[in-house]
Amino acid sequence: MIFDYETLKIIWWLLVGALLIGFAIMDGHDMGVCSLLPFVGKDDEERRVVVNTIGPHWEGNQVWFITGGGAIFAAWPLVYATAFSGFYWAMMAVLWAMFFRPVGFKYRSMIQNKKWRTTWDWLLFVGSFTPALVFGVAFGNLFLGVPFSFSDTLVSTYTGSFWALLNPFALLCGLVSAVMLIMQGAAYLSHRTEGVIQERSLLFGRISAVLLIVLFIVAGIWLQWIDGYAIQSVVSPNSQPNPLSKTVVTAAGAWMNNYKQYPLFWAFPILALASALLTYYLLLKRRTLMSFISSSFALLGIIMTAGASLFPFIMPSSTHPDSSLTVWDSVSSHLTLMVMFYAVVFLLPLVIAYTSWAYAVMSGKVTKAYIRENEHSLY
Repeated sequence: MIFDYETLKIIWWLLVGALLIGFAIMDGHDMGVCSLLPFVGKDDEERRVVVNTIGPHWEGNQVWFITGGGAIFAAWPLVYATAFSGFYWAMMAVLWAMFFRPVGFKYRSMIQNKKWRTTWDWLLFVGSFTPALVFGVAFGNLFLGVPFSFSDTLVSTYTGSFWALLNPFALLCGLVSAVMLIMQGAAYLSHRTEGVIQERSLLFGRISAVLLIVLFIVAGIWLQWIDGYAIQSVVSPNSQPNPLSKTVVTAAGAWMNNYKQYPLFWAFPILALASALLTYYLLLKRRTLMSFISSSFALLGIIMTAGASLFPFIMPSSTHPDSSLTVWDSVSSHLTLMVMFYAVVFLLPLVIAYTSWAYAVMSGKVTKAYIRENEHSLY
């Protein structure tokens, strides 16, 4: 089975989106749990309970992050190169923060010293909350446009700065990202724990669900007043990629054009809001497993809302709109996309099957008694 170039471009837009959603759901709940660590655990034993709910899985969940980055590199090479140039310091901040996670998990409980363990608890918080915030900030800047342009030889030039990325709208998107992962982590933690830790997790989950609904609505209203991007010239989806072969215009509210053209796209923000509201209700009723599933659908709806709003843009340019990178003109060759497609068809089910098996084997509650019985073999 061989797809035409246009179809492959759409397939890889969907596949990259699926990998981002998988990362948000799987690695996102790890980040959410660690973001809650200093607050739901009031003493060392309680914090060890929290850490051990995700300790056996967090490294495996990093596969989604690594695979997503690899897919962008191979499928959208111009996006990868331009993003690493424009978001260099932001990405470095994410990587530096994430360094605390493997070290923190491995070393936290090796020394029985209160100051040592408390320090690592806060470093695990930094290593999880910072990436959650920065990922949202990056998405917020995509809606505002990134200051880059291409020369005639397709050499990109970035003219922005790290501090310019920290603008009000992008920070709002960062808060949406952080809160949704905290909600995901709280739902997961409430399912894997009991007693006072579960009660605190349920409370933080309900609070984050309400905050997510409010922040998501505010971001959606704000987006309607931001200058969006639209392709004015005729685009041939099957043509060879050339980001300078189109004409792009900006206009207030243009990010809402896809919802006018494809009304079914409204299903994504509705799914996000309905799922967040349902998560609040399920946490209130202490239906923890269902709340985690509902929270996962909220994340899916939010990410798909962002993708549907941007489509076909991937990385718009604020300084030279015609240089904006889209689904049609920033991809690899037809052969590369085809080979990668078959690799994903083979490997992705294996990843999902193995992950499902691992979570099934290591399911159940993590309790204080379990920590005491396995004092020297757990995190």
